[in-house]
Amino acid sequence: MDNTISNRRKPEWLKIKLAKDGEYLKVKKLMRQEGLHTICESGDCPNLGECWSRGTATFMILGDICTRGCKFCAVTTGHPLPPDTEEAQRIARSIKLMRLKHCVITSVDRDDLPDLGAGFWADTIRTIKAENPTVTLEVLIPDFQGKTWLRLLSPK
Repeated sequence: MDNTISNRRKPEWLKIKLAKDGEYLKVKKLMRQEGLHTICESGDCPNLGECWSRGTATFMILGDICTRGCKFCAVTTGHPLPPDTEEAQRIARSIKLMRLKHCVITSVDRDDLPDLGAGFWADTIRTIKAENPTVTLEVLIPDFQGKTWLRLLSPK
């Protein structure tokens, strides 16, 4: 078996087209303007251009620094800043401005917080639904270290 690296050109179907205009720029500008994070950027997603050019993004709450250092993940690991109390409102406003019917939200792990971020998650969902009652949400929550008692922390 030959283990040398080939310099052959990649087939066209394997190449990613990087969109840098229209909807892509609108999404990028909105994320910067609102100071929001996406897993698209923090996770170095190769599909960022494709999704953003369709006017979609996966919001990432609780900052952009994770308390874990998973080998498969490109998100920065370290000591995160305290949660931003205005983040949920900015996401809710962005969802409205983007006219999203469906929204995906994920987060970094926050093992540094007493509730591991569970209360922040609950508040974010409530805030989004209050401003965007018809939007459907897909939430990709962390494992919360398997602590099922966290559900008791967030009032219904």
